[in-house]
Amino acid sequence: MEYGYVRVSSKCQAENNSLEEQEHTILERYPSAIIRREVFTAAKDFSDRAVFNTLIAELSETDCLVVCKMDRFCRNVREGLSIIDNLMSKGVKVHILNLGIIDNTPIGRLLYTVLLAFAEFERNMIVERTQSGRELARQKDGYREGRPPKFSKEQINLAMQLLTEHSYKQVESMTGISKSTLQRAKKNQEK
Repeated sequence: MEYGYVRVSSKCQAENNSLEEQEHTILERYPSAIIRREVFTAAKDFSDRAVFNTLIAELSETDCLVVCKMDRFCRNVREGLSIIDNLMSKGVKVHILNLGIIDNTPIGRLLYTVLLAFAEFERNMIVERTQSGRELARQKDGYREGRPPKFSKEQINLAMQLLTEHSYKQVESMTGISKSTLQRAKKNQEK
């Protein structure tokens, strides 16, 4: 049997069809594959992937585990080697679509060890670039952590003026600014 494993790290990715893209890619190559889906929040421990762990436990000799990319499979070399060694000892093939089939030969073991090392290196570089970009942004005047405000100061001030003659509900329907945002802005003005 062929089993496809698709995973995303956030609900946003799940809503943007990333799961469907992975599933489509696997089914193009293995039309009869049984697909297992998982939405995993990156903040949790990577080993807490319930769907993945259940699938690994169920796989048996002559089965094939298919994933689109190495990063859907593991986060670091040690974890990847452990999972692949476990699967190889059970006689399970692993096919990472953008790399190839990993087999239990000396060349196969060398290749997946090197590829896992590069995958871990790439992930670490992404984290490092993100952190350095964030540090650089913090040094700029006017830096504000988080999402930019949805409404400008002028829009909020206009809404506050409207509140002198209209109810929150009326101002909300006129401006599109929610009641909770209006209440927060009014509290900030009173300080």
